[in-house]
Amino acid sequence: MLDSLATLPEFIDLAIVGAGPHALTLVTHLLQKKKSMRGKFIAFDPTGTWMSQWDRQFAAFEIPHLRSPAVHQPDPDPHALRTFAASRPSDLFAPYDLPGTQLFRDFCQETIRRWQLQDCVYPAQVVEIKPLQDGRRSRFWLQLSNGQSIIARRVVIANGGAVPNLPDWVGQIATSYPQDRLLHSHQVDLRELQLQGERVLIIGGGLTSGHLALGAIQRGAQVLLMSRRTVYDKLFDADPGWIGPKYLKGFWAEPDLHTRWLMIQQARNGGSMTPSVLAQLRRFERDGKMIFYEQCGVSQAEWSDQSWQIHCNNSAIHECIHHQQIDRIWVATGSQLDARNHPLLKDVLDAYPMEVVNGLPVVDEHLRWQGCELFIMGGLAALRVGPAARNLSGARAASDRIVPALTKSSLSPR
Repeated sequence: MLDSLATLPEFIDLAIVGAGPHALTLVTHLLQKKKSMRGKFIAFDPTGTWMSQWDRQFAAFEIPHLRSPAVHQPDPDPHALRTFAASRPSDLFAPYDLPGTQLFRDFCQETIRRWQLQDCVYPAQVVEIKPLQDGRRSRFWLQLSNGQSIIARRVVIANGGAVPNLPDWVGQIATSYPQDRLLHSHQVDLRELQLQGERVLIIGGGLTSGHLALGAIQRGAQVLLMSRRTVYDKLFDADPGWIGPKYLKGFWAEPDLHTRWLMIQQARNGGSMTPSVLAQLRRFERDGKMIFYEQCGVSQAEWSDQSWQIHCNNSAIHECIHHQQIDRIWVATGSQLDARNHPLLKDVLDAYPMEVVNGLPVVDEHLRWQGCELFIMGGLAALRVGPAARNLSGARAASDRIVPALTKSSLSPR
């Protein structure tokens, strides 16, 4: 960790916003291609450590293993994780060798050590990015959360940038209520909770809902899980065909970007649970610890007499929820990606206007913003990378596009 404010230079060749799996993947791929980039980049994260937000979220939800197979990880060697796990075969879960959470965490720490990246994360958040015009060359002024600033020749945004998605009814609640009684899923930490005898309503039918439901039941709660459609299972959130040319060939050949956006939505198809998680929840349903309210949504919520009263928009089927006294509501309705609302992209968009399709920027084939040396990773890059852009496989695919532009002067923008 870069632990001294004095270590922050005035200028850096490459600033990386975020220190999660996408940023880590980018850095290992960059150093593999060009060792001389060592010392020319800094990653920025409030904690000053790699993978801290990822690790915190997995721990808070008590997620036992990843959804992605072992081949998808931050090291350039696709077999590195499997090799690392040779002495820990029980930490790879069937099917497809899904890495256990602790195994993946240990492997990432080993990757950081092996690539000597411990001192590459500066402990501050980037809160503002302003493009600077310097003749024909672009530079970027980065304001940090600790009051410091730095100028970078190039920037990669690798911190996701998604905003928690809250349903309209949350903003329409007329009564005041204790803050901890209605939370978006990213605010929930199961490790801090005692839920014996409570009734918890979870909104959403994806894997996050499933993990939260299991955690709540294990703490003695009864869980009501409400989903706009029938909860269904699939192993991966996007078909494995989207990782290689099987589906991507047709995706890349599609010239209409609005059609590409639709292809991304159809491929991800909203939230789903893994077969093992849904099977556990169905068993709890038979035991009376879990109730599914499917094809249903909240129309109104009211806090009264220390509990929630819920009105459902499909009362013909779910009349009984009106009479349930609910202690907590957890909203697991995902997040929204929109470059136009991204706090770090406002000034970039003003200086370098660019087409945005349903929130996704139309970056070039190297995931570079039109006209400047700013690059995008994660879900915002989906129009180029495909439906798996936000996943671990998407981190590798994005790195394969960005690294050549960072290492070859011939690929600099004209």
